[in-house]
Amino acid sequence: MSFSSILIDWYFQNKRHLPWRLTKDAYKIWLSEIMLQQTRVAQGLEYFKTFEKHFPTVFDLAKADEQLVLKLWQGLGYYSRARNLHYTAKYIVKHYGGKFPSAFSEIKKLKGVGDYTASAIASIAFDEPHAVVDGNVYRVLSRVFGIDTPINSTIGIKEFKSLAQSLLDAHQPGTYNQAIMEFGAMQCKPKNPNCEDCPLKNMCVAFEKKQIDQLPVKLKKTKVRNRYFNYLVVLSSEGKTILNQRTQKGIWQHLYEFPLIETENVSNEKEIFSSKEFKNYGFENFELSLFNEVPIIHKLSHQHLHTQFWILETQNDQNSTINWEEIDNYPVPVLIANFLIRFRPSMKSFL
Repeated sequence: MSFSSILIDWYFQNKRHLPWRLTKDAYKIWLSEIMLQQTRVAQGLEYFKTFEKHFPTVFDLAKADEQLVLKLWQGLGYYSRARNLHYTAKYIVKHYGGKFPSAFSEIKKLKGVGDYTASAIASIAFDEPHAVVDGNVYRVLSRVFGIDTPINSTIGIKEFKSLAQSLLDAHQPGTYNQAIMEFGAMQCKPKNPNCEDCPLKNMCVAFEKKQIDQLPVKLKKTKVRNRYFNYLVVLSSEGKTILNQRTQKGIWQHLYEFPLIETENVSNEKEIFSSKEFKNYGFENFELSLFNEVPIIHKLSHQHLHTQFWILETQNDQNSTINWEEIDNYPVPVLIANFLIRFRPSMKSFL
């Protein structure tokens, strides 16, 4: 049997039953592929069901309020995916009458869609012969064919794409693409792959040469940047607080957060008082206390956020316009969502 035949045979016997595999609807497939970027299936599944319920068609997503889209996405991370998803839905409705483009070249032009996602949608929904190359595919191909070219190098990206395309079953490209991705996720896993029961064992170079743990090869990651966040959690005597929307590009764009004071290192109360940001709020008759003595370290792909939450109790503060009962209506980063879960039980002691 050929490489592709073995994979497809394995797939039909071992595949997970997932809702986006029960349809050829390009909208649903696109939705799942965007959600599963940088996300495990187990986590993305519930989000997919939520979005499918709230936005059953591209028209429903297009007319939705962005705040609702971000709120439903909350906790899934990489929020630019949600913003691009919403933008693209509106674009498809406006320029394609709500009908998802079927050609690979047109799909790839959509915002937030790269070569991998376009290949997946085109092959699964429209049977176009375009091979997918994601982390799972890199791992399977590098091990089976013994390729040590770095997968995140320009040369490596081209080499693996060319190989993947040459192996593609052109008669059933969608099935083959799903098979190799599923094989990488379930059989040829990053750690402790099930090599003894692997149907590709006899042709796997890495297995023969005992290089499973050495492949695939990846160039060293970008240096991690440490940042120091201080959030002012305002509690006014009227039961209100302050939330600001992040409008600048970067992390958490369009999400809401408490007033932020970013410092060079972990800060004390005196440094918070003397900061320009704190003075600009003009707080009067207040008490400030630190909620977490040990900074919470929130890890992003290239940043570690060392975060302290400062509880600021104040009288009738004109800056405080958000009722605490309504705070759950606002999309916030998971860092703040987790803080709210911890803070609520002790909140009454501050009011």
